[in-house]
Amino acid sequence: MAVGILLVGGLGTRLMPLTRDTPKPMLPIACLPVTEHQLIAAKRAGVTTIVLATSYLSEIFTPYFGDGSKWGMDVRYAVEETPLGTGGAIKNAAAALNLGVGTDEPVVIFNGDILSSHNLQRQIQEHIVHNADVTLHLTHVSDARAFGCVPVDNDGRVTAFLEKMENPITNTINAGSYVFHPAVIDTIPESTVVSVERDVFPALVAAGKKIYGYIEDSYWLDIGTPGALLAGSKHFVNGEFKASATAVIASSAKLRDGTSVGDNCTVADNAVISGSVISADVSIGVGSVITDSYIARGSMIAPNSKIVGNYYSNDSDEEDIDVNLMDTYYYGGDTDEAETHLGSDGLHVKKAISAGGDRRFLLDTACKGGHVVNDKDLIVDCSSTSTKISGITGGK
Repeated sequence: MAVGILLVGGLGTRLMPLTRDTPKPMLPIACLPVTEHQLIAAKRAGVTTIVLATSYLSEIFTPYFGDGSKWGMDVRYAVEETPLGTGGAIKNAAAALNLGVGTDEPVVIFNGDILSSHNLQRQIQEHIVHNADVTLHLTHVSDARAFGCVPVDNDGRVTAFLEKMENPITNTINAGSYVFHPAVIDTIPESTVVSVERDVFPALVAAGKKIYGYIEDSYWLDIGTPGALLAGSKHFVNGEFKASATAVIASSAKLRDGTSVGDNCTVADNAVISGSVISADVSIGVGSVITDSYIARGSMIAPNSKIVGNYYSNDSDEEDIDVNLMDTYYYGGDTDEAETHLGSDGLHVKKAISAGGDRRFLLDTACKGGHVVNDKDLIVDCSSTSTKISGITGGK
């Protein structure tokens, strides 16, 4: 048997404004929240007791998942009052598992923004066979320069955790699903900001602990951007469309290219929806055309509307924002990310706005980059040629 911790406390900065009122793991993928897909995968692997490690908008999770009995699981909750990093979140959540002293029951760690179809049960089995301290799911990528890479020896034992580099020595990367021996969690300090990826894992390797890689090249996706969210939904729809049983769809409407339609939606006559995510409680008017777009919960789409590659919400704060889903939001304000890497080619700020007292900045992904060197003043150090836009210095 194994128990689990699902890390769902992230801010989802790259998905703003989608995550302004909904935490990233609760955004819909093929009609179900990302977290629900992960719980289903956990149960399939035999993990039936799991703690949701929450922080941002933590109050959203409990009404939906309750005690987990709907899924035949025991779902518990741990709330971080302030962000503690992945390691600190794991330590905080482990208390809710009530692990016995000296237990060796595996603890599976899920990242709330990773969708994976790998064989988790086999990963757990290999962890047990190796009597490992940690077993990570690793996957191959065609170009590892955008990732830190994780080399392993002939026995599958991890030899290092390497930062991004121009010429990676391997194309195996950390895919974000871990199996821990409980003793590893015991070594993480309480109420302290700790990263398992940057702090715990390298220290374990340096100490000669048994860190193994479970390598499987199955479907894997980081849903951290709007484009990835749409791609993930299309993958899980696995067909022309998927609609909730409570959705009402006119017979003349056309749904295609992996579209998903959530609970209690209505889609009127002659509407055409392609490759889009329609959240719950949305009404789509007669003759509307929606393509490669995300429609927020409760939105009312007027008849004959045309929405292409965009985000739509009824919220008046967002009505004047051109949110192309090929662009990226960087969400500004007081944050513990003292230095944020946005890319390597200089930063181009397309628009700066204010909403609800928080500053948000629309960045062009074709030319994003630089380092936030003073996040409180939001001064961005980029190219030599720069222009100041609403308190930001960005490369033109």
